[in-house]
Amino acid sequence: MRHGCTLIIAAWLILCVPCLVSAQKALGTTANPASSTQALPALSQSELLARIAQLQQASPAPPAATATVASAPTPYTFGGTTFSAMAEGYADYNPNSPATGLNGLQNFDYLANTAQLSFAKVTIDHPAAPVGFHFDIGAGQTFREIHYGNRDPHWFDHFEQGYVSFKPKALGGIEVDAGEFVTWAGSEVIESNSNWDVTHSLLFAWAIPYDHTGVRMLAPIGSHITAGVAVVNGWNNVYPVNRGKTLGLTFAYAWKKATWTSNYYGGPENSGTTQGWRNLYDTEVLVNPSSAFSYYVNYDYGRNQAYGTTAVQYWTGLAGAARHAIGKRYAVAGRLEWFDDATGISTGTAQAVKEATITGEYKANKWLLSRVEFRDDWSNQPFFSTSTGMSRNQPTLLLGLVAYLGPDH
Repeated sequence: MRHGCTLIIAAWLILCVPCLVSAQKALGTTANPASSTQALPALSQSELLARIAQLQQASPAPPAATATVASAPTPYTFGGTTFSAMAEGYADYNPNSPATGLNGLQNFDYLANTAQLSFAKVTIDHPAAPVGFHFDIGAGQTFREIHYGNRDPHWFDHFEQGYVSFKPKALGGIEVDAGEFVTWAGSEVIESNSNWDVTHSLLFAWAIPYDHTGVRMLAPIGSHITAGVAVVNGWNNVYPVNRGKTLGLTFAYAWKKATWTSNYYGGPENSGTTQGWRNLYDTEVLVNPSSAFSYYVNYDYGRNQAYGTTAVQYWTGLAGAARHAIGKRYAVAGRLEWFDDATGISTGTAQAVKEATITGEYKANKWLLSRVEFRDDWSNQPFFSTSTGMSRNQPTLLLGLVAYLGPDH
């Protein structure tokens, strides 16, 4: 089976690379920097930005099109409930030939020199009018990684999200969700096709949580501001690790071609005790100077007070990325990062890591997206496994494929 997947992905690599090399610049493109095959919105930061743009009407065409798709009957909509499905896979090459068989610091695409199905999932979405729900249900190594190390029953490994929404008309656009949902923090999301690269950034993998379980509220304030508050069990767990709760806050301000967001999470995260708090501040500026070009800068700072000691664990990081669309089928993206895990709380080693990524994208049609990515990670410590020992450097080459079935986005 593995060899069959490898042959299929290799065939796509042969097809995609010449297309990327021969692509010519075109004038028209989508205004959304993410791929048009992105999954249904799930109140992640990406949807928060989309909602801000819709409120402000900074980019009238994409929000209007999205609203039309969401409200109009389609083959995937039954009784107001929309169904979609997607699958992600990758093939990668790591010249270090790590003895561990793992790509260091890559959270979802962590198996080296192989071809794998990252995940497959079904999304069920019913907009709140005034009551709705959203479920992302699936399987694969990505889903296992999201729930790795917590005390939840294993059947939760098949849920990326699952929540009920309330949006009464009398509250003027305020929406309340209860259940398990993805975090507000970060400039990327779990589904790589809604990002700009195949692999996820160091900040997404090591600086912020994936999801939370609890209650959250998001509200528009005028035409430029969106704000929200959440009370959740903590980071990446359905069952709490202690009796405390974590507070989440989000704030976003939108200009015509730029959006600034800030997120905060704070609460006790030490297992079995409410002593010692973990605090995270995450902020991003996203700029869209034209319909073809976008870039962002993302900063994170985290601090954890270890229980029973005076030791303080902290981490910080800075990332910048840009994407340029070439017509409606092609795009080129790049990302640079610096992540300082000064006390080793995130990666297990006290180290400072840098990362550079360049990605070429080819969208064969509205249901199939392919990307070729070269990435290089380097640390100030010998952290990356090789065939003979450890290295401070790790280059990787990846091909990613995403198949999507659902309403157009």
